[in-house]
Amino acid sequence: MDAKELIARRVAQEIRPGMLVNLGIGLPSLVANFVPAQMGVFFQAENGVIGLGARPPEGMQDPHLTDAGGGFVSAVPGAASIDSAMSFGLIRGGHLDMTVLGGLQVDEAGHLANWKVPGKMVPGMGGAMDLVTGAARVVVAMQHVAKGEPKILPVCTLPLTARRRVSLIVTDLAVIEPSDAGLMLRERAPGVPVEAILNATSARLIVPETVPEMQL
Repeated sequence: MDAKELIARRVAQEIRPGMLVNLGIGLPSLVANFVPAQMGVFFQAENGVIGLGARPPEGMQDPHLTDAGGGFVSAVPGAASIDSAMSFGLIRGGHLDMTVLGGLQVDEAGHLANWKVPGKMVPGMGGAMDLVTGAARVVVAMQHVAKGEPKILPVCTLPLTARRRVSLIVTDLAVIEPSDAGLMLRERAPGVPVEAILNATSARLIVPETVPEMQL
């Protein structure tokens, strides 16, 4: 199992039947592959789709059916297409049960940074600011280290997406829960020792006496 699949499988465990869940572009979009259809979950993309399914097989893509990043998606029975105003009305109105977003950095306070300076060939803000502010629960799905540098830091050096603390961080090494006391290490990836997680994290982690492995 590669790192992205591991993260997506673990995030999928946070989803409950009947939820309305926004999936960000890239890695978060993989989560839909690991949520059983019988759970009755509706995945939303801010470009105006409710009822995203798994990625379509090669050759079965519909150019009129994409997520917010332009990636091809499928639609489940009962899916709906809505305009952007309605889509962001759902987000800003607090109607999303959860959003799953990628991250460039997260700090000890649980603040997310997942965009860079506009005008450069790098990720832009998109709908992330609204999602982090409006969703009932915010889950960050990202790899723990990028280009040899930790992504979980004492303080974000990139612009913050929002001042709100995220609910959970799921990486290829660990599950971390931001709290009033700091970043709590809740789980470790299969075969990954706590020491390896600490070495790959610049921020201070609160480590309980026992840290169980993720159950995937």
